[in-house]
Amino acid sequence: MSTLVKTTVYLTEAEYRRLKELARAQRRPAAELVREAVAEYAHRHAVNERPQSLGAGRSGRGDLSERADELLDGIGR
Repeated sequence: MSTLVKTTVYLTEAEYRRLKELARAQRRPAAELVREAVAEYAHRHAVNERPQSLGAGRSGRGDLSERADELLDGIGR
C-alpha cells in the first residue's frame, strides 16, 4: 500500500452520519470509504484517459503493418 497522507475533509452532519452508517454496515473504517470514493471520482474524471475501445481490434499479429499492401491487395476492386 502507498504511504498515507493525513488530510482534513469537512462534511455536513448528515454526510458524516451517512458515512459512519455505511462504514458500520460494511465493517470498514470510514477513512477507507473516503479513500475509495476519492479514487473512484478521480478515475471517472481523469484527463487524457485512453478510450476503452483502444486495442479492441487487436489481431495479435506483429507483422500487419509490414504486410499491409499484400493483405489489402484486391480490396475495393
